[in-house]
Amino acid sequence: MIIFMNSIPNNIKICVVYTHAKLGDLIWQLPYIKAISEHHQKKIDLIVREKTQAKDIFKDLKHIKSITYNEFRKGFYYWVDIYKLTKFFRYNKYDYVYILDKVNKPAIAARLSGTKNIIGPGIDNQKFWLTSKNFLENTDKNLNYSKQSQKFLSINNIKIKNIYPVLEFNANNLINHKLKFKDDLKIIAFGVDSSEYYKIWYEENFIELADKLFKLGLFDYAYLICGADKSHLAKKIIQTSGKDYFIDCSKKNLSAITMILKNVDFFIGNNAGPLNLAAALGVKTFGLIANDPISELKFSKIIPITPNNYIDNIWNRDREGMKKLKVDKVLKVLSENKIIKS
Repeated sequence: MIIFMNSIPNNIKICVVYTHAKLGDLIWQLPYIKAISEHHQKKIDLIVREKTQAKDIFKDLKHIKSITYNEFRKGFYYWVDIYKLTKFFRYNKYDYVYILDKVNKPAIAARLSGTKNIIGPGIDNQKFWLTSKNFLENTDKNLNYSKQSQKFLSINNIKIKNIYPVLEFNANNLINHKLKFKDDLKIIAFGVDSSEYYKIWYEENFIELADKLFKLGLFDYAYLICGADKSHLAKKIIQTSGKDYFIDCSKKNLSAITMILKNVDFFIGNNAGPLNLAAALGVKTFGLIANDPISELKFSKIIPITPNNYIDNIWNRDREGMKKLKVDKVLKVLSENKIIKS
């Protein structure tokens, strides 16, 4: 709960901007968005890309007053977006605009709108448009996004009470999506897709894993979480396996997926948005990772599952690398974490 104290003026207006399009990246920023709100003891307005669907999944966060979409385009539309942002900032008369990445566009728009306090990482040319004098080093661009935001807030004397993303949930949303979950049924979810192909575990592996978990009595139904553009992955799993315990969720929107994830016993999935979403919802979450670093998951409650002889901080952009992660290794980690009970 956020408590607003009388000692701090309650009439200030604060906007936080984050320009990256990936859902997982935005979820990682939740602790830092909340820290800014708590620092000012004031709800904030948030500007993000529409692709994140933040209006659907962040609607129950008490420290966010409103969410506005902006696409942050390039080329000719770069200046169109600056014009729109400038009008938006000027109309709302923000006292503070915080920018949680090194993009210049929102900083330029805030300066043109006359915003008095423009605060951002200041990496590269962004620093010339900010009003703050505390900047990250240009070499900090090599840090992951979580570490950048932690350092950025630290140099601006903003305390972070909890580094782990937390997504609040309103059970009434179940009614809105006409979802029902019976108490006597065990349900799990597999995150079977990713926007980056090389991160996707093979369909036959999900089939084999599900077969073994089902025989152990660990679930009645397994929801297959993927976007509409990757629906072929869910369909292949269902058709190849011939099992009726799989449920294809590729046609459900992100708000409905959020409600489903909140109600599963545990989640196993590729390193993608739903993985981060499940962890933020407080679900026991396991990440299938072979081709990218697990060090970037340090500030989440995701439990990584990696192949034997895995080496961290090495990128492999060939999906073949995911074959190194065997079903037996997944079962071993599930056993270590008391999902599978001996």
